[in-house]
Amino acid sequence: MPKKSHYEKLRDKWIGQHQALQEKLWARHGEAFHSLVNTTRSFAAGSLGSLLLLTSPALPALPSQVSSVIANENAPHEFDKSTFFVTDLMNALPKEVQPLTGPEEKATLSILNRDFDVRVTPELQGIRLERNYGYIGMEQHLARYPGDTLETHFDNAVDAQLYGKQGMAPGLGAWGYFARSFDSLTEEDKAREKYYIAVQTFIAPGFDENVREYITFFKYRKMLIVNPQNGRAMVVVIGDAGPGRSTGKQFGGSPEVMKYLERVDGRQKGPVIVYFLEDPDNTVPLGPVSLK
Repeated sequence: MPKKSHYEKLRDKWIGQHQALQEKLWARHGEAFHSLVNTTRSFAAGSLGSLLLLTSPALPALPSQVSSVIANENAPHEFDKSTFFVTDLMNALPKEVQPLTGPEEKATLSILNRDFDVRVTPELQGIRLERNYGYIGMEQHLARYPGDTLETHFDNAVDAQLYGKQGMAPGLGAWGYFARSFDSLTEEDKAREKYYIAVQTFIAPGFDENVREYITFFKYRKMLIVNPQNGRAMVVVIGDAGPGRSTGKQFGGSPEVMKYLERVDGRQKGPVIVYFLEDPDNTVPLGPVSLK
């Protein structure tokens, strides 16, 4: 891969610094934003737009659509959807990133099932995750078949440029290769690797007593993952087990997942919500999911 130019290095450093500032602003003034948003929609758009101008050049960690509200006359509708969704989530979630209580889980599920055209649940076949709200960190690409390398991994030069720098993991995912060979690689195999997350399956309640059953259950299990700070969501699969407890993170995401969720902030760590997707007929495609 070509080396980054001096401009690109400065740009990445600038983005990292200002995204860190965004999170600090949200943490310190989130309640004020909530108060503004919970008045009227027009007041929210106007007032928050003014606040954003005051914090330039970096926009606070409100929905990313906010930055275009003033310039785009069609933006207020999208602004309203994502802003109110994020506000509802932040009001339902605890202030600290920690396991959800019963009422917090119920409120969070209600919001997700209300605002997305997919159904999610904390439990399937009597199996739950150890937690559904936690920190996610960057993972590397996984080999899809024997001999897969960075040179063979991407379908086009654009994807190679965007995601190649994260590299390939030195080992395989928890379930080995996605396909037996290049010739047998399907579009579904490609999507599973592209949109995979790592989950601490090994500490799910009941895992030690039912190892074989749980391993089978978790393999490529579809999940909905949401960044609660901007409302971005994806349908993904569990493609690996991890990260280790010592990392302080509960989830990992492929480079494509992390970029779309905007969870790449220099520290490679941020909060996400993860729930099982109810899709018994396997009809919901993997990838980004929009609000209704």
